[in-house]
Amino acid sequence: MNWSLLVEILYYVILIAVVLRVIYDTENSSKTLGYLLLITFLPVVGMVFYFLVGMNYRKRKIYAKKMKADKKFAEALRKKHFEDAENLKEDTEDSVEGGDKLAKLLFNSNRSPLTTDNEVEVLINGENKFPVVLEILESAKEYIHLEYYIYADDETGKKIEEVLIRKAKEGVKVRMIYDDLGSRGIRRGMAKRLKKAGVEIYPFYEINFLLFANRVNYRNHRKIIIADGQQAFVGGINVSNDYVNSEKEANQKDKLFWRDTHLQLRGTAVWYLQYLFLLDWNYCAEQDLKPDKKFFPDIDTSDLKDPKIVQIASGGPDSDTPAIQHSMMQAINLAQKEVLITTPYFIPGDSLMDTIEICVRSGITVKMLLPGKSDSKIVKAASCSYYDRLLTAGVEIYEYQRGFVHAKTMVVDNTVSIVGTANMDIRSFDLNFEVNAIVYDDEIAEKLTDAFNDDLKDSVRITKEEWEKRSKFKQFLHNLARLLSPVL
Repeated sequence: MNWSLLVEILYYVILIAVVLRVIYDTENSSKTLGYLLLITFLPVVGMVFYFLVGMNYRKRKIYAKKMKADKKFAEALRKKHFEDAENLKEDTEDSVEGGDKLAKLLFNSNRSPLTTDNEVEVLINGENKFPVVLEILESAKEYIHLEYYIYADDETGKKIEEVLIRKAKEGVKVRMIYDDLGSRGIRRGMAKRLKKAGVEIYPFYEINFLLFANRVNYRNHRKIIIADGQQAFVGGINVSNDYVNSEKEANQKDKLFWRDTHLQLRGTAVWYLQYLFLLDWNYCAEQDLKPDKKFFPDIDTSDLKDPKIVQIASGGPDSDTPAIQHSMMQAINLAQKEVLITTPYFIPGDSLMDTIEICVRSGITVKMLLPGKSDSKIVKAASCSYYDRLLTAGVEIYEYQRGFVHAKTMVVDNTVSIVGTANMDIRSFDLNFEVNAIVYDDEIAEKLTDAFNDDLKDSVRITKEEWEKRSKFKQFLHNLARLLSPVL
């Protein structure tokens, strides 16, 4: 018997079966092509990679129970708390200057109501976020809810841990969700300490065998804190020392300066963040918390002199529509003068690229701030592969030099702002659980515009002429990385 021929035949049968599986299972054409190229040029490695992280057909099965429970919870919540806000939809849309189409999109996609009575504070970097977070956590009387992609067992993480343990012992109910991949460093130590102290803590979609787990593909990338249903935090800053920059640390060559943006919210926008947390909590903890008044309390905002209009966008594998991606595209479509984009990872896909290109070719200024230094060389290379098309269209590209820019923000015409957890990449659009806050307000937009312009002082502009002078080898590496971009 010719064993080599038999093995070869068997290999091709398996290869054809996997190729058919990819074509059948993957809806995104770019992602399909990426997987096919990977499987073709790196046959064994490519197949293993696809079976580990690429098989999306399990997504609906994995989250079927969650989606059913989510719809039931959402219906009960609308009847109890969101009905009044939804009835005000048309009136509030009239007050959103230039952003009514975006507001309608999010309402129809996420059932996310416009909330008009909010206080919003912009927090730049961890050194400004964490002191305020600690203050709000200390003030909590009934409960504290936390949900994080990365929670590190370091100095920053321990400071919050101490408060959580103390509040739990005081009788405050503390619930915490951590991503089992991003926060893997707390599984054995901190998670057990918190649980022992009375904190209810659960991993999101637990990974038992990392090497063989398809579930590593669907991560909870949200960063949410809620105190007593009154105050909330959302944005790009995880709980880690990386995000805290003192002058001493910033001057150390081995300490990378991290530039990030977060929001502090007080008002009924907190309700939708609470809604998202409770959906994730019931799924992780296998509990059935109801949309009671204690979770959605009346919030006294009569002291606000200049209340802000806020809407929350959410997305994930359990979503019927890619609301995060659609909201970003719609925000760009609304622009009449200028769009300012900051993102650490830029792997946009064809539709978002088309939207940006159409915008700038229509005479609108589009400026993009991207990392000069990145925490992922392959993602950085893949991002660079899009520069030529962006520069040809007329986009102004700036690369941040002071450190690593991790902020995920957009400002449109100095009136509409987006701050959240979602990167401009396929993973954030299709695979991760994400959340963004949209603020319809000139003052907040001005603050974020000022921050953007300050960041440009620490950046270099990439011109088309200079970009075309890069070596052929770099061009090859960028294009090679781009082939893998749909699966990064």
